[in-house]
Amino acid sequence: MSRYRGPRLRITRRLGELPGLTRKSARRSYPPGQHGQNRKKRSEYAVRLEEKQKLRFNYGLTEKQLLRYVRKARRVTGSTGQVLLQLLEMRLDNTVFRLGMAPTIPAARQLVNHGHVTINGRVVNIPSYQCRPGEVIAVKNKEASRKLVEANLQYPGLANLPSHLEFDKNKMEGKVNSVIEREWIALSINELLVVEYYSRQA
Repeated sequence: MSRYRGPRLRITRRLGELPGLTRKSARRSYPPGQHGQNRKKRSEYAVRLEEKQKLRFNYGLTEKQLLRYVRKARRVTGSTGQVLLQLLEMRLDNTVFRLGMAPTIPAARQLVNHGHVTINGRVVNIPSYQCRPGEVIAVKNKEASRKLVEANLQYPGLANLPSHLEFDKNKMEGKVNSVIEREWIALSINELLVVEYYSRQA
């Protein structure tokens, strides 16, 4: 299953606010489709599936990628749900988004793919790269790259910079100080339901 490239508001109407996917908000508050306004009682499976889909669409992952992250989180000691969220939040594309260098995660992924971002002075064009404490994430020292990010910084996707990051607008570089804390994760989600969903799948 490839990455979703369809209408983003359709997804936010169904799943609720996804800050990483789009900044727009839907005019209609009910889910899309012919029966969107008929509120049915959802099964336990449907509730878990919805939480899993929130993660997938917010971070722009394929099903295969998300399953890989879940397996990785299971191998780490600690709460699997929390470790899973931390792994996703520490991805390079998400970190670029949280620094305000791009308005959404898909836009941040494009910045990374096109080689506009450096880590410790070297260009890294892999969006799934796991950022580690101590690393410096900066804009490539080229006029086109700087102009692009300057425009994005006027309208950051999220107003608050999380506590694990710091950013210098003049130098256009950010630093990762630690792994993100749970309370700084902008997505409204119950990660335990996602872990439960996959425990029944695998």
